[in-house]
Amino acid sequence: MTQTITDIKNRRSIRRYKTDQIPKHTIKEIVESAVYAPNSRNQQKWHFTVIQDEATITKMVKITKENLLNSDVEFLKQRARSPDYHTFSNAPTVILVTAEEGTRFVELDCGAAMQNITLAAESLGVGSCIIASSEFLFASDKEKIMKMLGVPEGYGHICTIALGYTDGEKPATPPRKFDVINYI
Repeated sequence: MTQTITDIKNRRSIRRYKTDQIPKHTIKEIVESAVYAPNSRNQQKWHFTVIQDEATITKMVKITKENLLNSDVEFLKQRARSPDYHTFSNAPTVILVTAEEGTRFVELDCGAAMQNITLAAESLGVGSCIIASSEFLFASDKEKIMKMLGVPEGYGHICTIALGYTDGEKPATPPRKFDVINYI
């Protein structure tokens, strides 16, 4: 088995991180792997905002929590009420993935880029977790928050990825369904 296949099979969503920050050269290697992802007609209509500033992450969590509490989604409201709630599981680095709005197949493109990020992180000993609930960060004052995070005009939220060194967490491999494969 190749190292790539091993990394694919070993990668898990991590939700407990050490406070140690990922060094700049390591995060650069991880995020630059995103731009090597396949994408429709090589348009590269994505944008990656790397956030390592603790105050900015804390502000993002506060806004997301407020918006979750004001949402109509009961299980997310319950999660936000938890005293230890943190959108990004206290990860020291967050990558905000955005893309040009109205671009065809951009969600697929960003999905491939996010997979590259998580696999690059795994190969470098960095834990990761793709977080979709971060869409609630933009439920109020979207333009102001996009500007604060340096997102290009006309781009919208796709997802976020929490990154950090795992705090001893190594989730077991969940059961996989192999009957979803059909050979002809």
